[in-house]
Amino acid sequence: MNENSQPTAEPINRLIREFNKLPGIGPKSAQRIAFYLLRASEENARDLAEAVLSVKSQITLCSSCFNVTDSNPCRICSNLERDHTKICIVEQPQDILALEHTRVYKGLYHVLHGAISPTEGVGTEDIRMRELLDRLKNDTIEEVILATNTNMEGQQTAMYLHHLISNLNIKVTRLAMGLPFGTELEYADDVTLTRALEGRQEL
Repeated sequence: MNENSQPTAEPINRLIREFNKLPGIGPKSAQRIAFYLLRASEENARDLAEAVLSVKSQITLCSSCFNVTDSNPCRICSNLERDHTKICIVEQPQDILALEHTRVYKGLYHVLHGAISPTEGVGTEDIRMRELLDRLKNDTIEEVILATNTNMEGQQTAMYLHHLISNLNIKVTRLAMGLPFGTELEYADDVTLTRALEGRQEL
């Protein structure tokens, strides 16, 4: 179909295509968002555009835990009221949001930015595992909590980490299996996550 035969103006089509690239946004949702923005005020549209651009220009990774942040170190790592003897290992930054929402865990985090997945070509060198081991050389770390997802990749990553850390004289625990197999941490509800944290078991 050439441009002249399209029922919608090309700028709108372009916006729909861009929204359709986002995870969880299908063609119909992309259309609804695009037309919502078309009806929105210029100020609202500008605010959205500026928010997207600021995320790309102002957000970086914490040099300690590798969480996304606009300050380095991040607010969690620099908070002296947190328990700096515990590190909770998660796959993605959004997993921290889920755990923090429970208000149960008060230690530090380490974000791997992925999980071991040989079928997808993701090995130990492709995630922040070396940086984690460097952190664990600090004598103040007493417990590492493995909070990788309960799918096959998360379990494989947890087993590999346990093998590495068990030689460092550090207590290693895993979230309790209140989390159903295959559950991604960011989608678990607060009650389930709280029970998983409180009932974590030593490996």
